[in-house]
Amino acid sequence: MEAEKVTGIHGCCPNPLLILLEPQNHQPLPKPKSTTAACRHTFATTTTSSFFPNTHFTNHESLPSYQESYDQFLKAYPKYSESHQVDKIRNQEYYHLSVSNHVCLDYIGIGLFSYSQVQSQVSAVVPLTSSSSSPSSHECSEYPFFDISCKSVDLKSELLHGGDGSQLESCIKKNIMNFLNMSTNEYSMVFTANRSSAFKLIAESYPFKTSRKLLTVYDHESEALETMVNTSEKRGANIMSAEFKWPRLRINSAKLRKLIIRKKKQKKSRGLFVFPLQSRVTGASYSYQWMSLAQENGWHVLLDACALGPKDMNSFGLSLIHPDFLICSFYKVFGENPTGFGCLLVKKSVVSMLEASVSTGIVSLVPPTQLLNSLDSSGSGTELEQKNNFVTKLDELHISGSNSAHNSAKSTHNNESGKDAPKDKSKEELDQSIGTLGDNTKLEEKRSIEIQCRCLDHVDSLGLMQIGNRRRYLVNWLISALLKLKHPNRLDHFPLVKIYGPKIKFDRGTAMAFNLFDWKGERVEQILIQKLADRNNISLSHGFLSHLWFPDKYEEEKQRTIEGKKCDEKDAQNKKSKKTDFGISVVTIALSFLANFEDVYRLWTFIAQFLDADFVEKERWRYSSLYQKTIEV
Repeated sequence: MEAEKVTGIHGCCPNPLLILLEPQNHQPLPKPKSTTAACRHTFATTTTSSFFPNTHFTNHESLPSYQESYDQFLKAYPKYSESHQVDKIRNQEYYHLSVSNHVCLDYIGIGLFSYSQVQSQVSAVVPLTSSSSSPSSHECSEYPFFDISCKSVDLKSELLHGGDGSQLESCIKKNIMNFLNMSTNEYSMVFTANRSSAFKLIAESYPFKTSRKLLTVYDHESEALETMVNTSEKRGANIMSAEFKWPRLRINSAKLRKLIIRKKKQKKSRGLFVFPLQSRVTGASYSYQWMSLAQENGWHVLLDACALGPKDMNSFGLSLIHPDFLICSFYKVFGENPTGFGCLLVKKSVVSMLEASVSTGIVSLVPPTQLLNSLDSSGSGTELEQKNNFVTKLDELHISGSNSAHNSAKSTHNNESGKDAPKDKSKEELDQSIGTLGDNTKLEEKRSIEIQCRCLDHVDSLGLMQIGNRRRYLVNWLISALLKLKHPNRLDHFPLVKIYGPKIKFDRGTAMAFNLFDWKGERVEQILIQKLADRNNISLSHGFLSHLWFPDKYEEEKQRTIEGKKCDEKDAQNKKSKKTDFGISVVTIALSFLANFEDVYRLWTFIAQFLDADFVEKERWRYSSLYQKTIEV
């Protein structure tokens, strides 16, 4: 099969949601030559046969060069070249990745702003407030576009009476709702401190007294999900979860269907069905029809969109499946500034059923107080004057939300300067700076504010097909390459890498879970892999697979594979009365929309070093000699 045949795959795979629209009683039609299943099978076959056919690599020094690998990659996936606009955006808006030579594979999802945008904001304001030179990359991460302020209000009250908030909040909400393609006429949005806070708010507000069940579909453990489960259980919820069949980790459909479908006599709501369309650990994709089945059987549906990549929201088909709740997060400018917030969207028709909650997870977005604090209160009269003018200008823009921060800054000025600030050239310059905020905000004639979310705009301009194809090529090439790594001097060609969940597959996500095994078959510690990756400027993460179901024929493998989850002393005390969590600890990666071939190639060459038994033993010894806490770098 020629590698070029893969180019015909992508146009013949329709949106899987359209399956729901097909009439069930139509006459059979002649089967087309190019069906969705055939396209996906062709893609997998081509990927498997195109890269290093009939070849195993047993030494990291025998790997093909970057250029040779890239040429082969383009031959198999010629459409990858059509995504050159992504590389252009990466070079212009996220140039710090090239400067730092860092490979970020520990992050899934997107942020609101680009790195270049953050730089522009700081350079527009800081030079006026300091005689120092332009801020460094590290300093830029200390100046966010907004700050977070906690609100003491319950979810139902905020949804009913909170309104749109300040102009800053209203504008960011508008950007996010447009990006998610969700109507403000049907949904209300609140900002939360993080993803866990959003899950906890739902758990504290959902009426489990009348709708007692909580059914989740996750192949891994997460802090956010654990928070929801613990909170719901305390409120009387009956906790249930889907199971995932070993070894492919597909949903145990028979059991999940049995849990979802209600008996004919049951007319009241069954409870809350929490569903992600993709696993943020294994990259497994799940069918939309599970949500549809749950709705048909009286469940309220919470859609967890945090694991979905950019533009995947457009494939939801929300015009057919309207979840009652949706959670997503915007917590990071790629590679920088990890602070951010979560988003909780609630269908307006279900707000009335919610109960009063006591959680403090709801937040407001307020002007960046760090920017105000950067002006030294012990400085000269001119600096204090600039600080006062900055606060005054923000008040004029009605970006309130947290008056305490503004009042505090004003009070500091009044106590220390004791006089009104004179009008001079510096005030005029500062006003101009605040008016533009480095091209991020625009002051219109009616004093309204417009926030440019450049990262969202870039993703919108690229489109679903371009981003989806690019990431599909990269993750499937990486999997194919990793599976070619075999330990030397083994008659059974023992593999270095074990991948959990979907492997080479057209519709898999770009997250991947795996472990490395040495030549004796012993698993390499995840923390050791992460530390060595850090030394090579590669960021990886880790996870814990759970809710696994082993058929009887895999009982022996289950005994070898399953382990108890390790937890710290605090967690151990909280779980004394509960059964131990069993599963598999794994190393995880995720490819963002900015990932390129060099990123995955560098990961491949890094992992290939573990084929060297001496390398592994040396690093294990070094790790143990440092009390298993750190590795010398």
